[in-house]
Amino acid sequence: MATYYVSGQTFDKIEFTEKQLTAGEYENCRFLHCNLANVDLSDAKFLECEFIGCNVSLAKLSKTAFREVVFRECKMLGLHFRNCNPLGLFVSFDQCNLTHASFYATKLKKTIFKNSKLYEVSFTESDLTECVFENCDFAGAIFDHTIVEKADLRTSFHYSINPEINKVKKAKFALSGVAGLLEKYDIEIDRFQ
Repeated sequence: MATYYVSGQTFDKIEFTEKQLTAGEYENCRFLHCNLANVDLSDAKFLECEFIGCNVSLAKLSKTAFREVVFRECKMLGLHFRNCNPLGLFVSFDQCNLTHASFYATKLKKTIFKNSKLYEVSFTESDLTECVFENCDFAGAIFDHTIVEKADLRTSFHYSINPEINKVKKAKFALSGVAGLLEKYDIEIDRFQ
């Protein structure tokens, strides 16, 4: 049976909630302001694709492949990236809302997150080695047995990372964010001038 294959196509303002996205392989495609909320993306492959201004909230990602995929200005609430095909998983996020997303046990080495809301995101047991978190808000995010080694969080805020249960060797933090590493000790840190 032949696999559905699309290359170099732009999908603009399509309601995939009404017109189902055909399962298959999408290479060098652009999805602009499309609605993919609650859509079943299981077994689809996205290679070198861009999603710009899309709503991908609560989409089903069972064995979905994202290889060199850029998400920009997307609403991505409640996504479970653990269900994705781990082979070649490489994504980046810029100005995205990933509230309640789960990266449980997901390898995200060298992933770039810019200007994104990571409210109550679960990074439990994920590998964030050498990730860059530029100006990201981690309010309520969960770091539990997470590898954060060599990650850059210098411009990010509202994180709470316990160094006793997470690997943080050579991670980069700003002085203003050090309180997020000491939160479990319930101590008060005064800013001195």
